[in-house]
Amino acid sequence: MTNGSNTIRRLRAILRVLFRTNALDDRVRKILVDTLYAQPSSLAIGMACGIATCMAAAYEAQRVELTRAAIVVSVIAAIRVVIGVVLPRIRDLSARWMELAYESGAFLYSTGMGVLASMTILMDVTPVAQLLTVCNAVGYATGIAARNAGRPFLAIGQMTLTLVPIMLVLVQQDEIAHKTLAFTILLLIIAMMSIALKVFHTLRNSVAAAETSARLAEKMQALARSDVVTGLLNRAGLNHNLVEQLAGLAPGQKLGLFWLDLDKFKEVNDSLGHQVGDRLLAEVASRIRNTVPSHATVARFGGDEFIVACGLRDRFDAERIAHAMMDEITQPFRIDEDRLEIGSSMGIAVLPDDGEDIETLMQSADLALYRSKVNGRKQVSFYDPTMSRNLVRRREIEAELRLALQRDELSVFFQPIVDLATGRIRTFEALVRWFHPQKGELRPDEFIPVAEETGAIITLGNWITAQAARAAAQWPEDVTIAVNLSPLQIKAPGAALGILKALREARLDPTRLELEITETVLLDHSQNTEAFIAELAKAGVRFALDDFGTGYSSLGYLNKYPFGKIKVDRSFVSGINVGQKSEAIIRAVSEMGSRLGMAIVAEGLETVEQVEAVREAGCTLGQGYYFSRAVPDYLAGMLLARERDTLAPRLAAG
Repeated sequence: MTNGSNTIRRLRAILRVLFRTNALDDRVRKILVDTLYAQPSSLAIGMACGIATCMAAAYEAQRVELTRAAIVVSVIAAIRVVIGVVLPRIRDLSARWMELAYESGAFLYSTGMGVLASMTILMDVTPVAQLLTVCNAVGYATGIAARNAGRPFLAIGQMTLTLVPIMLVLVQQDEIAHKTLAFTILLLIIAMMSIALKVFHTLRNSVAAAETSARLAEKMQALARSDVVTGLLNRAGLNHNLVEQLAGLAPGQKLGLFWLDLDKFKEVNDSLGHQVGDRLLAEVASRIRNTVPSHATVARFGGDEFIVACGLRDRFDAERIAHAMMDEITQPFRIDEDRLEIGSSMGIAVLPDDGEDIETLMQSADLALYRSKVNGRKQVSFYDPTMSRNLVRRREIEAELRLALQRDELSVFFQPIVDLATGRIRTFEALVRWFHPQKGELRPDEFIPVAEETGAIITLGNWITAQAARAAAQWPEDVTIAVNLSPLQIKAPGAALGILKALREARLDPTRLELEITETVLLDHSQNTEAFIAELAKAGVRFALDDFGTGYSSLGYLNKYPFGKIKVDRSFVSGINVGQKSEAIIRAVSEMGSRLGMAIVAEGLETVEQVEAVREAGCTLGQGYYFSRAVPDYLAGMLLARERDTLAPRLAAG
C-alpha cells in the first residue's frame, strides 16, 4: 500500500512538472523558446542525418510502404528546417506561435521516426535497415531529452513518441533479444525522464537564482542612485539619467539644466534641527516634481541643491519652467507647527547653446547659479559666455592670492576721515592694495570677493588688522584706525581673540580701533555675531555701521548694537540718483545720529560742493578723494605731521 502511494505521488509530481504553468516555468519556457531557433544550422544537420538514415533504410528494405514512410519523415524534417530559418525573421510573430510551430514539427518528426523504425521490425526487413532506423530513433530520443529538458513536456513527449512504438513492437516479437531490447528501451525512457526532469529543475533553480540576483542588483542599483531623504535621484543617478536624456533628444530639441540652491536653509537646520530640515527638503522635492514636466529628471545634488533636466523647445520654455519652480518654492511650508518661508536661487544652461556635453552644461549652469547668488539671491540667471571668462579670472586670482601674502605683494593703505567742522583728521580707514609683479595693481573689487568665496578673507582680514594696528600705534593718540570686517571673519572661531591679540602685539589701545561692519552681517541674527560684538565692545573696541542705506537699514540694529558711527553710503553723495530725496535722507540720518550721539560719515566726497552739502545736511565727518586718496603708512604719518605743524601756531596764538 505504501509503495503504491509513493508511486502515485511520484506520478503526480511528474504530471505537475509536465503541465504546470506558473510564472517561473513560463519564464524558463521563454528562455527555451529563444534558444530553439538560436542555431538553425544544428537543426539542419540533425534533420539531414535523419533524412539520410530514412532514405538509406528504405533503399536497403526495397519496400514501398517503408519508402513512403521515409519520404513523409524526410518532408517533415525539411519543413522543420525551413521553419527554423524563416520564423525568427518574422518580427511580429509571438513567442507562443513560434513554440507551437516547433512543438508541432518536433512531435510529428518524433512520431514518424518511431513509426518508421517499428515498421522495419514488423516487416522483418534487412538487419541493416532495422539497425539504421532503431539506432537513429534511440539516439535522437536520447539527445532530444537532454536538449529540450528546459521544457519537460516537449522533451519527454518527443522521447515517448519515438521510443514507445518501437518498444511495443519489440515486445510482440518471439525472440528473447527483441524482448530484452524492449525492456532496455523502457529503462532508457525512465532514466532519460529522470535526467530531463533533473536538468529542468537545475535550469529552473538557476533561472530563479539569477532572477533573484538580478532583482537584488536592480534594487541595490536603485538605492545607489537614489537620495534617501527626498526619494529623488542622487548624483550617480543624475549622471546616468542625463546620459539617457541626451541620447533620447529629438533632432532640434534642446536640453535645459536648472540648478537650484535654497536660501536660508541653513537657518532652518540650525534653529529647528536636521529632522525638520530633512522634511523641508522632501517637501521642496515634492513641489519641484509636481511642477516640472513628467519626463524631467529631478535630482538632489547635495545639501540644499537640486538639479532638474528636461527637453525644451526654446529658452522661453526654460524661463516658464524656472519661474513656475521659483513660485512654488517661495510659497510658505508648514512643518508641524512651524510656518517656514524660504527662497531659491537658480542658474540655467541650455544644450547645445551653452555646452555640447553634459559636463560643460553642468559647469555653465553652476556659473549661472553663482551669478544669481552674487546678485542678491532669489533670482534666475541664464548662462552667458562672460561667466566662463570671469571664472578663469577668479581661479587665477584665487591661486595667486594665497601666495601674495608670503611674497609681500599686499600692502595696507590709509584714507583719512576728516572732521567737517575743523578739517582735522580724526580716523584713517585701512584699505588693502595688491601690487602684482606682472599684472600691476589689482583692484580690491577683483580679489576681495574671491577671498570671501574661498575663505582666504579670514587670513587676509587678520593680516590687515594687525598691519593697521601697528601703523596706528605710531600716530597721535586722538587719531583712530578703522578696519572693515567680512562676515566670514566674524563667524570664524576665535575671531575676537585674534583681534585683541593683534592690538596687544601692536600695543594699541582698543578704544582706538574702530571695526566697520555692514548690515548684511547682522541679517543672520547669529549668536556668534552678537558674542563677537559684545566681547570686543567690552574691551573698548568701537563699531561703525558701514554702507548705511544700501541694505535693510533697520533702526533696530542701532538700538541693539553699540554703534558709535554711521557711514552713509557714497551713492547718496555722488551717485547718479543724487538729488532732493538723497539730500533729505542724509539730513534725516544726520538728525537721528545727532540725537543718538553718533557721528555721521559721508563717503565718496569728491568736490567742495558735495562737502558743503553734506556739512549743511548735518554730517559730522567726511571721506573721499576731495580730502585724500588712500596712501601708504609713511604718507599717512606725513599728513598727520603737516596737520599738526599747521595747527600748532594757531593753538599757540590762541
